[in-house]
Amino acid sequence: MKTMKNTIKKAFTVLIIAVSMLLVVSCATNAAQDPDKALNLWTENAPLKTALVEFVKNATDKSNPGFIPVERRIAVFDMDGTILCETDRDYFDHTLLAYRVTEDPSYIYRASAFEKDVANQIIEKSKTSSPVSGLDIDHGKAVATAFKGMTPDQFIDYIQVFKELPMPGYEGMKRGDSFYLPMIQVIDYLQANDFTVYIVSGTDRLISRAIFYNNDAFNLQPKQIIGSDVLLVATNQGSTDGLQYTYTDKDQVVIGGQFLIKNLKMNKVTAIVREIGYQPVLSFGNTTGDAAMAMYTITNNPYPSLAFMLCCDDLVRENGNLQKADDMYSLCSQFNWIPVSMKNDWKTIYGDGVVRR
Repeated sequence: MKTMKNTIKKAFTVLIIAVSMLLVVSCATNAAQDPDKALNLWTENAPLKTALVEFVKNATDKSNPGFIPVERRIAVFDMDGTILCETDRDYFDHTLLAYRVTEDPSYIYRASAFEKDVANQIIEKSKTSSPVSGLDIDHGKAVATAFKGMTPDQFIDYIQVFKELPMPGYEGMKRGDSFYLPMIQVIDYLQANDFTVYIVSGTDRLISRAIFYNNDAFNLQPKQIIGSDVLLVATNQGSTDGLQYTYTDKDQVVIGGQFLIKNLKMNKVTAIVREIGYQPVLSFGNTTGDAAMAMYTITNNPYPSLAFMLCCDDLVRENGNLQKADDMYSLCSQFNWIPVSMKNDWKTIYGDGVVRR
C-alpha cells in the first residue's frame, strides 16, 4: 500500500511539473507574439507596425483567407540601411576594405595599386558623400584580392577584430553593434510567428555572415544569409578549374582572389529564386538596390504580400539624408511599398548610451 501511494505521489508530482513547464512555454510564446510587447520600440501609429501586425495575425490564422502555410512564410531583409547602420560615413564593407589597405600593419605594404586606388576612392567618397561610378564592382574585386588566401573562418575572425573598433560617427557604439533595435524586434516577431527570415544583402556573403556571427540578438544560420560572392577554391587548386580538381586531405577552402557577382537589384531576385526556392511574402529594404526584391515579393504572389522601405529621415540620432528619404517616400507612393520613418516611427535607434557625434 505504501509503495502504491509513493508511486501515485511521484506520478502526480511529474504531472504537475510537466503542466507547469507547458504553462511557462505557453506564456513565453504568447509574450513573444504579443505585438504591443514585441514591437514596443515602435510608435503606436507606425505604418509598419499596423500593417505587419494585421498581416501576421491573418497569416497565422487557418480560418482566415490570408493564412499562409509555415513553409511559405518567407521574409527577406536587406542589411545595410535596413537593419544595420548604412553610412558612418560609408558602408561596413567599404570601411573594412579601407582599413585593410590603409591601416592594417600586416597588409598595407602588400596592398596592390588597384586596392589602394579603390580604398582611396572610398575614403574620398566618405568625406564628400559624392557617388563614385563603378565603385561597387571595383570594391568587390579589391575585397577578393585583399583577402585572397584566407579561409572563410579566418576571414570571419579578422572581421570580429574590426567589429570591436569604435564607430567614428557615434559615442558609445562599436562597429559590430550598429544594428537598428526596432528592426531586430521585427525579425524576432516574425520568427516567433514561424516566419523564416533571410538576409539578402549587397555586401559580400562572408562579410555579412561575419557581421551576424556570435550575435545573440539574431537567430540566423549562415545558410539564411545571402550576399555578393567571391570565388572560393581549394588551397592547392591553383588555376585548375573546379570541374577538373578534386579536394584532397591537404586542402582547405580559401578565398580565390576573384569577384563573382554583386548581389543588388535583379541579382537579389535571382539569388532568392536559386537559394530559397519560394517567393517571399515580406520584403524589407531601403534603396533602389532593393526595389527588384520588393517588386518580386508583391507581384503575382499566390499569398498576401507586403514590401517595406526604410526612409533615412532622422538627422539627429542617425546619419540621415532628407533628399534620399523624400525620394524613397515618392517611390513608396508610386509602387505601393510601405514607408518606415526612422525619425517618426522609432522610439530609439541604437538604444540608450549611443549618441551621434
